[in-house]
Amino acid sequence: MRTRSSTIQKNAAPDTLEDFLAQQQKLELLRFITCGSVDDGKSTLIGRLLWESKQLFEDQLASLKQDSKKFGTQGDDIDYALLVDGLAAEREQGITIDVAYRFFATDKRKFIVADTPGHEQYTRNMITGASTADVAVILVDATQGVLTQTRRHAYLVSLMGIRHVVLAINKMDRANYDGSVFEQIRDDFKAFALNLGFKSITAIPVSALKGDNIIERSPHTPWYAGPTLMGYLETVDFSQSESDRLVFPVQWVNRPNADFRGFSGTLVEGSASVGDEVRITASGQTARITGIVTMDGSLPVADQGLAVTLTLDKEIDASRGDIITLAQKPLEMTDQFEATLVWMNEEEGLIGRSYDLKLATQWVTATITSIKYKLDVNTLAQEAARQLTMNDICVCNVSLSKPIVCDSYAQSKILGGFILVDKFSHATVAVGMIRHSLRRAKNVHKQALSIGRAAREKLNGHKGKVIWFTGLSGSGKSTIANSLEVALHATGHRTYILDGDNIRSGLNKDLGFTDADRVENIRRIAEVAKLMMDAGLIVMTAFISPFRREREMARELIGAENFVEVYVNTPLEVCEQRDVKGLYKKARAGLLPNLSGIGSAYEPPLTPDITVNAGVENLDKIVDETVLQITRSMSPVDIE
Repeated sequence: MRTRSSTIQKNAAPDTLEDFLAQQQKLELLRFITCGSVDDGKSTLIGRLLWESKQLFEDQLASLKQDSKKFGTQGDDIDYALLVDGLAAEREQGITIDVAYRFFATDKRKFIVADTPGHEQYTRNMITGASTADVAVILVDATQGVLTQTRRHAYLVSLMGIRHVVLAINKMDRANYDGSVFEQIRDDFKAFALNLGFKSITAIPVSALKGDNIIERSPHTPWYAGPTLMGYLETVDFSQSESDRLVFPVQWVNRPNADFRGFSGTLVEGSASVGDEVRITASGQTARITGIVTMDGSLPVADQGLAVTLTLDKEIDASRGDIITLAQKPLEMTDQFEATLVWMNEEEGLIGRSYDLKLATQWVTATITSIKYKLDVNTLAQEAARQLTMNDICVCNVSLSKPIVCDSYAQSKILGGFILVDKFSHATVAVGMIRHSLRRAKNVHKQALSIGRAAREKLNGHKGKVIWFTGLSGSGKSTIANSLEVALHATGHRTYILDGDNIRSGLNKDLGFTDADRVENIRRIAEVAKLMMDAGLIVMTAFISPFRREREMARELIGAENFVEVYVNTPLEVCEQRDVKGLYKKARAGLLPNLSGIGSAYEPPLTPDITVNAGVENLDKIVDETVLQITRSMSPVDIE
């Protein structure tokens, strides 16, 4: 049985486990993070808090003493940072890499603290810790002052909606407890943070190693009259005003049998009562709540933060991803908004590239349509940017494939915060905070047309299709597409070719050949091809289209049933021997740095619908086989 060390036990423990749990349940929970620059003493500070708040068991104390001798940096003294730095790499290097969460409590509050890394490359870990925090403890080394990473973390803390900050000016023992050093750092930080929107900034001089001003006021700082760190954490008012609206994201439809159907999820804002009239935001359907079911029985009222199942008085169409709200207080929906993105992936974020976006329980395809500016966290200056790189903080416009329920992050963390996920690797590439929806989204309304695609296809005598040719420059894409159009035209099919060079001479003449420009080039072509297909045409596109993501974006936009990918798999050496446009010669001479296959990547299709090799196959044979496969992909009803 684990017992508290009698040498550090301060308050008498409750008589029974039930008493202890009852006592803990009554306490308010405060979540906070520690952040700041590298080696400012974040882990040591948390270790000291755990030590001083009497949260260590005897076996933990013994282990800490042993680890301090093996991994510690304080000689024969205890290294409190080892209570938090659990990874082997952290102990070996003396740094924090991952986010470490620790729980402790006093007789006034419960706490969950997240120790976040100081290195810039682990910014995404810091964002994770800040996403659920109410208070931030930003450490500054008294011998170093406010550094770049201090400013970066202060801005990120503000960005994540944290409004209460403790500026813990640490290592005061190394600064000889000089009050002027404390005041200078405090003033420098407050000057930088003036426009970050913090409600309170409380500067506290501390020594995490020596314990100064952690639990008890230090005799070494008689010039300081403010709270101790623990005193602040136990008393800070972090409460938020209650929401007068209901926000209930549906997690799943609960139907254990034919007699019960409910909608399960967590009340993230407001409260719900039996009898309330509610609305499914996306469809506009309304109903009344007839029951609020929990694991402990039914309730007449459910408050914010409670996981429940709502039953309604009538059958309505709703599923995971829908948002339930009060009928008289509908939520906003939009398919375009401005957001701040924190890029967290080594692969660059590009304008026009599609990602999966998750907001609450909603999933939708999202595209970055423009990067308005990148923020310099040192000066908060706005800089021009064409792409997002690791740890960049940029304000961007984002377009969605369909409207979703959302709000500004300042108004609602749940409806204003989202993540972007790579469609191929499924890695989270960015976190985003919505600033506001775009007015254009509210002013654009889809017009109903009297003549639709089916009517146009009937007139043409065949279905519309998109034949997407991809391959290296000189592989034969345009030649094959042109011959294919001749063959289809001869049999009465209505066709059109969108050729790379021709399009770049007009519609896309403003685009270059960087990765970002290539992505936007293909996005525009996909949109045009979709419109032409809607007109009932068989559209052939002949573009290198080097990236799989963009080809998949085109397939998704156009519809897999309407999309035929033709991979012209002509070997690079054959393409280079042809070099009809002289591009390979220029690339080899260093005059064309972004030619696909030489200076820029070409990602061949993994599962193309048709594969041809124009280096060895006869053109007529290629065309005949392609026509045959394309016409087979159309049902007999499609071609008359």
